[in-house]
Amino acid sequence: MIAGGALSSVVVAAALLASLTACDGSKPLLKPEPTASPGPFPAADRPIARIVSPRWSNEEARDRLNEAGRVMDLADIRPGMTVADLGAGEGYYTTRLAARVGADGRVLAEDIVPAVRDALAERVARERLENVSVRLGLPADPRLPENSFDRIFMVHMYHEIAQPYEFLWRMRPSLRRDGLVVVVDADRATRDHGTPPMLLRCEFAAVGYAPVDFREMRSAGGYLATFRAAGARPDPASIRACRMGARARSAG
Repeated sequence: MIAGGALSSVVVAAALLASLTACDGSKPLLKPEPTASPGPFPAADRPIARIVSPRWSNEEARDRLNEAGRVMDLADIRPGMTVADLGAGEGYYTTRLAARVGADGRVLAEDIVPAVRDALAERVARERLENVSVRLGLPADPRLPENSFDRIFMVHMYHEIAQPYEFLWRMRPSLRRDGLVVVVDADRATRDHGTPPMLLRCEFAAVGYAPVDFREMRSAGGYLATFRAAGARPDPASIRACRMGARARSAG
């Protein structure tokens, strides 16, 4: 919930954010801040896309293509599940996941931009989505509780993670035994707001995730890929960064 004194500023922020275009690499939403050293984790050997908008496309156009419905079907989202929506933005998936999991399920919606988080919290309150919680994440750490989620959604946001190995490593314990990570992204270079599938598989594999499924999905802007945690979580110092060239191709 949003404090009463901050409501007017949130409404203004929401209006400004809604006027931005889709995630097309123009007009950055935020000025890029210096990237902190990833410590024991390797740095990504690829460009990192800037955060430019809290939306990928408008909701009416996405619903005409049944984007969310198709993605949720393929991800086997059922009533009673607990789902995290990372990089939730304006809440396109958050609101539809809330309806799908029902009163006995839970959705945790998270964003790293405070104004976006606040605008989403206002929407959740306005639409009375009692099974949704909204919180602020960190660029390299989603801060998710352990053994809590049946599914973790990462929709058109993976290419914006500045430290993917640390992020995936810290996220891993939050999956339940049969939990899945659901990634929706475009098949193009990360600098162009997408992630080549071979590179995605390589980076997930480096942190101990195994691929489960891959589907081309033009209605969702590219593809859907799912992963599960496999084996022991590696020591951060043992993780090796995937290269954009041969290393990424070999992971396919």
